[in-house]
Amino acid sequence: MLNVLSKQDLIAKITWEEPQTGTQYDFLLAEGATATIGRAEGNDICIREQHVSRQHAVISFRDGVFIMTDLGSANGVYINDQRVTTPYPLIAGDIIRLHVPILRFTALTTFEMPDISSEHSRLITAVIGNGIGKLIVTNGPQEGNDIPLMLDTVTVGRATTKADWEVCLQDPSVSRPHARLEYRDHAWILYDLGSSNGTLVNGNAVNEKGRVVKDGDVLTFGGSVSIFREN
Repeated sequence: MLNVLSKQDLIAKITWEEPQTGTQYDFLLAEGATATIGRAEGNDICIREQHVSRQHAVISFRDGVFIMTDLGSANGVYINDQRVTTPYPLIAGDIIRLHVPILRFTALTTFEMPDISSEHSRLITAVIGNGIGKLIVTNGPQEGNDIPLMLDTVTVGRATTKADWEVCLQDPSVSRPHARLEYRDHAWILYDLGSSNGTLVNGNAVNEKGRVVKDGDVLTFGGSVSIFREN
């Protein structure tokens, strides 16, 4: 992957300095990339500090802009010292604070080619979807769980003793059932099933007509938040 990238592919960078050692880490974002941020090992940007939630936030690429979204973290996301609770478009020079840890977002020009071979640099590229998806639960008792979408039609609902849907969430605010994901025409589509507390994609309501979901989208079922990832 590295040797086929051009200067035009790398368009932004997230920088974090590890406070104990002073080591600077550069996370290089290619066009279309999704980057999850959190304390858990599986995140694209792993910040092992106690103030950071296991699944804290996500940066996704939409309509030519990188968007920062809080994943229901305990301590919040701040951009230039203002807490953000809805998807926030990043611009060059923005300072991202995860309560205590500070990250810097910068744009890369076509004249820059960072050292992608450095042990302290990580390249994050766009996912090429192959129809295989998963949900990563970002809050609640199932926080951090990966739920693979093994079928072309997957129903999401509250976990009960009689539940027969594929994805069971241990949350009383989730309906029985709540929503449905379908893979059709090379895309995943999310439908609300008349739930009591609603289904959202990146903070926007979904109805029975459905909405296409993409890698990095934040899905909310009642009070439960998860992130959709393609493999």
